[in-house]
This record gives sequence, C-alpha cells and structure tokens, in this order.
Amino acid sequence: MAFLPISRRTARFFGVAAASTAIVLGASSNALACKIGDFSAEAKCDGTQGVITVTDIDPSGVEATVSVFLEENGADARKVGEQPVKGSEKGTTITFKEDWQPNAVYRIHVEANGYLKNKGEDITPNLTTPATACKTDESPTPPATPSAPESTPPAEESSTPTPSASESTTAPATVESNAPSPAAGDSNLAETGANSNTGLIAGIAIALVAVGGGAVFFGLRRRGASSTR
Repeated sequence: MAFLPISRRTARFFGVAAASTAIVLGASSNALACKIGDFSAEAKCDGTQGVITVTDIDPSGVEATVSVFLEENGADARKVGEQPVKGSEKGTTITFKEDWQPNAVYRIHVEANGYLKNKGEDITPNLTTPATACKTDESPTPPATPSAPESTPPAEESSTPTPSASESTTAPATVESNAPSPAAGDSNLAETGANSNTGLIAGIAIALVAVGGGAVFFGLRRRGASSTR
C-alpha cells in the first residue's frame, strides 16, 4: 500500500492541532486538580463545644493536609491541630475541636504535594470566629437543702464535784449539847415570845378571881348577919 506524501503545510496543521489539544487537556486537568480555592473554613458550635470545620470540594480527590493555627498580633500563637483530607465533588469536611473565644482569628494552612505551592497555601482571608461564644449547659440549680440545726455542745463539767444523791438527802448529824432542852410547854414561847392561848387563860383567871371575890364578899356578909342575931 502506497502512502501519499504529506505536504509541509499539512504537517504543520496537524502539529498545531495536536499542541492545541494538549493545551486544552492540560488546562482541563489543572481545572480538576487540587487548588486552595477548593477549601473553606468555618467556626461554629457543636452543642456546647466550639469547633472549627474545613471543607474540601476538590473533585479529583487529591489528599491534602490541613493545619489550624490561633493567631495573635499577626503571628501563630498556638497550633490547634493537623488532619489529612481527600476532597470530593460533594465536599469532605474535617472537624477540629477548639474552645474558641469571640472574634478570635485562626490561620488555615493547606498542603498538597504537586498541586499547591511547595510550602502550601493559606485560606484567605483568615478565619474570624463569631462575636458570641458557644452557650454553656445551663442546668437548673436544685433548691437549697435546709441545713440541720446546730446541736448545742454539751456543757463543760464543773471542776467542783457534785454531791451524790445519798449525800444530798442525808441531813447532817445533830451535835449534842449539854444545855437543858426547853420544856414542852415553853416551846411556843421560845419560838414566838408568847403562847397563843395566853388571852384565853387570862380571861378565865380574871373570871375565877371575880367569882372567888364575890363568894368571899357574900360569905363575910352572911357571917356578919348571923352574928348580929
């Protein structure tokens, strides 16, 4: 089979077409490759826990490494963490637990060998957290339990011994005296200075004296009358 000779003009045409095809394919592959624009970051709350999420929407699924840094005065103050991620057309999200404060600034750094710059690139602009922190778990405070009344401490024992029951009920022994005891009838006079029956006795005595005097008077008078006879 004989081949027709190709003119120089035709060869040039095919060369230009092949180069154009290569350029188009290269641009398409670069458009599908991992780039910093495929990454986004967000600070939010997972219940009461603050988190920072990074989402990769690279459809080519190139593996990348994401690092998160807390910024202070334009410099890295603390590294929060580092995680690998493989993007997808629907987006792949990774989560960093971070108790972030309101209006804090974080730098998100991404590295993907052969696709991003040699030392990786940062998501721009830096991530700034919301002005309101995550709410704490505010559980109702149980009512205060009334405290038990304080017990009165036992009284301190006195240093003076307390007499026993037998000692306190026993009367002291009577000391015998040589002085004569007062008569029974004089007991009231000794105690009160006069007998409670003194007035009655005196009245009876006066009546007896009056009766006796009258008897004597009538007796003498009768004797004188009989003598005059």
